Amino acid sequence: MTIKQWLVPSLFASTCLFSIAAGAGPIENYSPVTADRLKNPEPGNWMLYRRTYDGQGYSPLDQINTSNVKNLVPVWTFSTGVVEGHESPPIVNNGVMFVTTPQGQVIALNAKTGDEYWRYKRQLPEDLFQLHPTNRGVGLWQDKLYLATTDDHVVALDAKTGKVLWDTKVQDYKKGQYLTLMPLVVDGKVIVGGSGGEFGVRGYVVAFDADTGKELWRTFTIPGPGEPGHETWSGDDWKSGGGSAWMTGNYDPETRTVYWGVGNAAPWPGDTHPGDNLYTTSVLGLDPDTGKIKHHFQYHQNDAWDWDEVDAPMLVDLQRDGRTFKSLIHPGRNAIFWVLERKPDKINYVAGWPFVHTDVWKGIEPETGRPIVDPAHKPVMGKRVEFCPSLWGGKDWPSAAYSQKTRYVYVPANENFCGGFTGEKVPLVPGQLWLGTKPEDIGLKVRPDATHFGELQAWDPATGKKVWSHTFPKSHLFGSVTVTAGDLVLVGGTNDRMFRAFHAKTGELLWEQKTNSGIMGMPVAYEVDGTQYIAVQSGWGVDAQRIQDALATQNNVGIENNVPQGGVVWVFAVKK
Repeated sequence: MTIKQWLVPSLFASTCLFSIAAGAGPIENYSPVTADRLKNPEPGNWMLYRRTYDGQGYSPLDQINTSNVKNLVPVWTFSTGVVEGHESPPIVNNGVMFVTTPQGQVIALNAKTGDEYWRYKRQLPEDLFQLHPTNRGVGLWQDKLYLATTDDHVVALDAKTGKVLWDTKVQDYKKGQYLTLMPLVVDGKVIVGGSGGEFGVRGYVVAFDADTGKELWRTFTIPGPGEPGHETWSGDDWKSGGGSAWMTGNYDPETRTVYWGVGNAAPWPGDTHPGDNLYTTSVLGLDPDTGKIKHHFQYHQNDAWDWDEVDAPMLVDLQRDGRTFKSLIHPGRNAIFWVLERKPDKINYVAGWPFVHTDVWKGIEPETGRPIVDPAHKPVMGKRVEFCPSLWGGKDWPSAAYSQKTRYVYVPANENFCGGFTGEKVPLVPGQLWLGTKPEDIGLKVRPDATHFGELQAWDPATGKKVWSHTFPKSHLFGSVTVTAGDLVLVGGTNDRMFRAFHAKTGELLWEQKTNSGIMGMPVAYEVDGTQYIAVQSGWGVDAQRIQDALATQNNVGIENNVPQGGVVWVFAVKK
């Protein structure tokens, strides 16, 4: 990896000079989104990041299934007009699709035909800089959409026309703060978390009134003086300690608890910020009305590897060890597959095991769930330290999925990757990268005799056994997984531009389709007028491209850096 790949500014900082709402719109007969619809969505809609508040990424549709998926064909496509990483799921509400792209763009489409209703383009400042010029979708509430922007605003749009209804500044983008996630909407509150941990910021989760944009509460992920957990920081390290919360949380309506993942500590070397460093690399249980932290679980203490744990755990009613309990399931970036028990007042450790090779952990304390670190593989100041997996972890931000039919968890894992860096003292300058190492010193190495890199895994969380896996000899796997009641596992994520469907029970590859680019985006399933569709955005970039660059230039594994970019929405149905 080169310094250029880390220090690339937004490709669109000077190209998006205006906001527009154009197309064939407005949308007629738009269906308002209510609290009841979000809590119990119709099977044919996909209105939340992972379809449902529990984050399982499961669709109950089964019209497309293992017997007919071989007849799946494209029925329409739509070019977004921009490059870089397209990471958002197409959001579908009763026949209307909303897609977001890099460049702060929202496009409203007819979900059956692909015809455009309207398009919104964010006016981005010319001096905008961030590591991830992407977006992961719009939140829905009543007749409004909510967009989080890379210049650190939350914007409310009229769902029928694309007109801006309110625009609220969240933080200061000039200090490295930015937003990339899909807002989580809970009972009229628009909840987001900020990116920017590599700039020495203090992470937070914040809620806004859905009607007015007024800030309702803000909870910092790193506690200040007098707050529980502040004692896990030394001196003033908490002021710039990272802890970004840049992925959408999940929600338990029964206990009214929002579960939000928190990222790495800053800067990277662990000895630059002594202590456990709560609440970095943790899951927080938050009260959606007040933002109060109810409880937490830290996946690993004193993070030194850039192992964000921002991917919120899935909420699953799990049968294990002779009992049924309400669990949190999280295949972590730190290479540990976590099974936790969620209770109203605390989160308990149940089990954990490595799902890819790691040399960092010697084990897990059985009573607390605290990982036991091997100091030989923990980065510190003044020397180069190697560790496995790489800084991209066993699974990065792309989401795993849980099937309510098979009761398996499907993980987009990366195996046989290691990395390392040399810790160096770097002054903190607002708005500049603050990694604790030189970007050009960051490496990705392939383990000797590796036979593959990407690995789609199926795990039984009740037993801790791997049920099946599908390996990719020439590619990493960097795309979210979706599973359906038709016993299909849907995933892109590879450098050969393929979109694939696997048999959920056996792992058999049933269907594949080459697309225009690599797929980082999340597949969705939806239904219009009795016909089921599968949709995904194709558009390679950001970290998938960075890993690709490292494989092509630093490792002699026969991989070319040849993945084209450019965003296209692909929609499929069974050929009749």
